[in-house]
Amino acid sequence: MANPPSPIVVPEKKASTWLKPMLDVRTRYEMGDFDKLDTSNALTTRARAGMQTTAFHGFSALVDGEFTRAAIDDYSGGAKEAEPFDTTKTVIGDPETTELNQAFLQYQGWDTTFKAGRQRIKYDNDAFVGNVIWRQNEQTYDALSFVNQSVPGLTMSYAYVNQVNRIFGSDADAAITPSYTNVDHYEADTHLLNASYTGIKNWTLGSYIYLMDFDEIPSYDNQTFGVSAKTNAFGLALSAELAYQDEAGTGSDKDAMYFHGIATKTVGAQSFTLGLEHLDAGMKTPLATLHAFNGFADVFINQRANGSHNGITNPYFSHAMPIFWGMKWINTFHIMGDNEISAGYGWEYDFVLTKKFNDHLLALAKLGVFNSNGDVLNGKSEAPDATRFSIELDYTF
Repeated sequence: MANPPSPIVVPEKKASTWLKPMLDVRTRYEMGDFDKLDTSNALTTRARAGMQTTAFHGFSALVDGEFTRAAIDDYSGGAKEAEPFDTTKTVIGDPETTELNQAFLQYQGWDTTFKAGRQRIKYDNDAFVGNVIWRQNEQTYDALSFVNQSVPGLTMSYAYVNQVNRIFGSDADAAITPSYTNVDHYEADTHLLNASYTGIKNWTLGSYIYLMDFDEIPSYDNQTFGVSAKTNAFGLALSAELAYQDEAGTGSDKDAMYFHGIATKTVGAQSFTLGLEHLDAGMKTPLATLHAFNGFADVFINQRANGSHNGITNPYFSHAMPIFWGMKWINTFHIMGDNEISAGYGWEYDFVLTKKFNDHLLALAKLGVFNSNGDVLNGKSEAPDATRFSIELDYTF
């Protein structure tokens, strides 16, 4: 008797994977209290949603948008016409927005990644060029960029930027004036060149040239040239960065130097970091992620952006350790002075608690307390006493 015919097996049709969804939701409560301003309270939720295509003959595309809404809006969003905006209150730079965050076409080939369109740009530690990742509405760039890795160990990055999309949203349409520049975007004619080399054992060497030109804000123009090095020696992780800036100061008529040195010692699960960052009077960093430097109370961010300070010298000490329930605790103490190592501006204590539940969910709490000692920071204004506290929950898919 012949065997019965084998059943016909129809392969299961696989779902199309040429589109990859992206979702990032962040809810944050933040309190800000600056001397001479009313205390602000903000409860905001930011949803960043988008799609990315898989590569086809090297070509791919990505588009995402940001949507920020405030359940508690007792604060100033930081820019005229943005919501909310109240000049009597401390700035919390998270106004309600509906924004196109990124939209770019990408090609990968010849050891190079090319991008054209609205995109995220981050170089090194964001001290000069970053995406202001802390704020709900990310800073992005309308740019042509490439990253090349043809030479082993060498990464060459270049971007031509013709518009900087700020964190304050499309409603922030205040006129450009010397005293008020928190607009929705900056028109630019800016060239950014960054290189990193890891071909020498135990060393990472870097260099950069940033030629920044802003059409409507000439006080932000600058030419910055820098080098950096990282290594491990004497049981320490060591790094140093040195930069020179032409067209520093609010009048773009100064020269200024920048230095940042860091030494970190790891002992088991704990780490101890000693750092010193110095900006000569007038050194400006208008495209930086400013919140990452000089303390989380954000006392120095405006002066650091526009170069209106009398110098910033910041020795700091940080200690990181795991504590109960899988949380990580980081404590940092800052001394803040002008062109000299002193506590003339004041001192700041910061702490950060983080808890990672899984690959998708992260909780964070952050506090920055700045105590002013009365030295003049810029013009006739001294650095104010300030406190900033936040607690947030992040979900990423």
